[in-house]
Amino acid sequence: MTGFLVRRAMQALVVVVLVAVLTFVLLQLLPGGPARAILGPKATALQIRTYLHDNGYDRPLPARFLAWAGRVLHGDLGYSYKLNQPVTEVIAEHLPKTILLMALSTAVALLVALPLGVYQARNRGRAGDHLATGVSFAFYAMPSFFLGEVLVLVFAVQLQWLPPVAPNGDSIGEILAQAPSLVLPVLTLALVTVASFSRYARSSVMENLSQDYVRTALAGGASGRQVLTRHVLRNSLVPIVTLLGLSLPSLFAGALITESVFNYPGMGFTFIQGAQVHDYPLLLGIGLVVAVATVAGSLLADLGYAVLDPRVKY
Repeated sequence: MTGFLVRRAMQALVVVVLVAVLTFVLLQLLPGGPARAILGPKATALQIRTYLHDNGYDRPLPARFLAWAGRVLHGDLGYSYKLNQPVTEVIAEHLPKTILLMALSTAVALLVALPLGVYQARNRGRAGDHLATGVSFAFYAMPSFFLGEVLVLVFAVQLQWLPPVAPNGDSIGEILAQAPSLVLPVLTLALVTVASFSRYARSSVMENLSQDYVRTALAGGASGRQVLTRHVLRNSLVPIVTLLGLSLPSLFAGALITESVFNYPGMGFTFIQGAQVHDYPLLLGIGLVVAVATVAGSLLADLGYAVLDPRVKY
């Protein structure tokens, strides 16, 4: 087990480095550059050259990356000239809010998708299975920004049951204190992910129901409910664990759009604001955090494998 963890940790480190390099290079290719974004459209060529020289932007790309990486290793992600504060403080302020949104939406999606997947597997080919598949795919194919607008139109404008905007606050406690305002953002992000979770759950449960151990348990006198809850569900969770670990990038992308639709004060909304003004340090810092979170999610998925299926660690 130790060797397995060491190998996966080393692979994760290599992936983080490669993603950091790619993110850094791509951001340097954005048009306009940081000098124009900070100094404004009326800045002269001399002012731009002076700014680039003073901040090291005229150095070769490898040198700039090594300098940035060295600062990152010391915990310095740079300074956001848009928000006028260190990037680490910006991330520390907004990341917990995005984590809250993603955690709540994932929990809601799983609470809906797992029972739905089991129901579909046990009623394969029937009307309920086809109906659930159609509804799930409809939400899966619907862009999150469009779904959010539809939910606002229905539940906030027409029915007036819920607020049309997300809660605003500096802390998680203040966000949770405005629970009704959280419903629509969480529901928007959850409905988009229900389809993929339920399809994986359906396929996995169907596969396990056809295994020999199920027939053996039934022949031994166990009821269908006992076999399902004690054996099938645990074995069926393995692909769901994988999906959870690998869905972090898509969840963050969905959170980015959802936060923009509802003005939710999370890291995704902050990223969009930084992208509009070419706030390179902020974009690099958030990109690095997302890369680390993605790799960590994949690593946790592998650990979940080892817990759910001891054969994996060998």
